[in-house]
Amino acid sequence: MKLDNYDQVPGCTMYAALNLISGKWKGMILYQLLKGTLRFNALQRQLGNCSQRLLIKQLRELEEDGLVERTVYAVVPPRVDYSLTEEGRSLEPILMSLRDWGRGWLKRRNLTARDDDQFVSQKSNVRKAGKRQTSKSV
Repeated sequence: MKLDNYDQVPGCTMYAALNLISGKWKGMILYQLLKGTLRFNALQRQLGNCSQRLLIKQLRELEEDGLVERTVYAVVPPRVDYSLTEEGRSLEPILMSLRDWGRGWLKRRNLTARDDDQFVSQKSNVRKAGKRQTSKSV
């Protein structure tokens, strides 16, 4: 676990907390892992347009900070699972509050966002339809 020198920053507890979850995809990674253990490719699909390189970097940082656990299985093809540690799971109320706040923020501006479950379902259906089209055109 990396240990930054937090005692030299005014408001250091807030700095420490935000530093752990800052990053373009860290919040979304943690949010997706609240649902349970995911393989790397499944997590990447859930995130959408996060590059493989950035996802690996963010997962390594979350693992280093003790929020995510990486389990490697000695099988062919390689299997790697990611899950939240107990400390990572302790962020659940914060992440859910952020989600709820985001919904309210959008609603106050008359903006809409895809529901989390609906978004996953739509992506799955699009992927299946794309596979069908590909196999028909071959």
